[in-house]
Amino acid sequence: MATAGKVIKCKAAVAWGPKQPLVIEEVEVAPPQANEVRIKIVATSLCRSDMYYLSESEEDTFPVILGHEAAGIVESVGPGVTEFQPGDKVIPVFLSQCKECRFCKSPKTNQCDKTWPLIRLPGMALPDSRITCKGKKVQQLAGTSTFSEYTVVRQIAVAKIDPTAPLDKVCLISCGVSTGYGAAVNTAKVEPGSTCAVFGLGAIGLAAVMGCKAAGAKRIIAVDINPEKFEKAKVFGATEFVNPKDHNKPISQVLVEMTDGGVDYSLECIGNVEIMCSALESCVKGWGVSVIIGWTNLRDISTRPIQLIAGRKWTGSLFGGFKSRDGVPEMVKAYLDKKLKLDEFITHNMTLDQVNDAIELMKQGKCIRTVLSVSPQ
Repeated sequence: MATAGKVIKCKAAVAWGPKQPLVIEEVEVAPPQANEVRIKIVATSLCRSDMYYLSESEEDTFPVILGHEAAGIVESVGPGVTEFQPGDKVIPVFLSQCKECRFCKSPKTNQCDKTWPLIRLPGMALPDSRITCKGKKVQQLAGTSTFSEYTVVRQIAVAKIDPTAPLDKVCLISCGVSTGYGAAVNTAKVEPGSTCAVFGLGAIGLAAVMGCKAAGAKRIIAVDINPEKFEKAKVFGATEFVNPKDHNKPISQVLVEMTDGGVDYSLECIGNVEIMCSALESCVKGWGVSVIIGWTNLRDISTRPIQLIAGRKWTGSLFGGFKSRDGVPEMVKAYLDKKLKLDEFITHNMTLDQVNDAIELMKQGKCIRTVLSVSPQ
């Protein structure tokens, strides 16, 4: 392409400080360096994790370009890149897969030693960014920064996908849908005929419901304080709905009474430590499994030891347990084969210029996923 090897000036939504509206700015995106790929972002969606880093995180990494749930087309590649070429349809992922470290080589996990730091510890240097604005380096959230017409991502964090895939749909696979669906199928390992409870019916929760159904669960109890979400949950496979506000007892007690001692699997999809504990306490003793999916790093979790001594298992799930570069193309294929729902998650379609409107919709709980059109294909 004519832009290969050159700095690209383009539009991006920049967060200059916490809890501030994003500002549409002209940014400069440098050419990819060794083992990097420059991607033209076609579509990106707003995830709750973007909101977390903008409004809740205690890290001081501003200015930053948010966005990590996206799909696009390779514009150019840096030295040493052999798996991608200009024109490839790709999905950037926040969780890398180098295929060389001890985690990548182990079938027990999808972690990777070379993943861009999702949490910056005190004294940790900021990773280098290829994006500048007004002469200042702009940090890249999770090494992706997809609220930009162009971005540069390491090749170990890019998945090549089927060229027929619609980018404005499969962008959801790069975070929310894979995270929820995989937490049920890969992490919890939901079994046929089982009873599940899913806490929180945002995109991740609905994807978890879909995963429970795909795994053959008999009862899928959707838990949320917004009764308007139940009809949407039924589309993905929920069989029952419980609103904690309708009861004067703890939700865990309600679920235990509904299920003759507790559910086989519970999945917390909100990022609320109190609800994480409720989800655990909703599980049956002996074999109940509770999975923490909702992203947060602000408070500790705690439970009484007897909850675990009694045989319950408490675990977490990142990106649904999928090894990213292997799992993303498989999820795209499942969608193309009509084995995975994506369209049903999308409640709004907007442009990058409307990103602040999309943020307000999410704050008010009026959307599941808003897809932002960033660049023409």
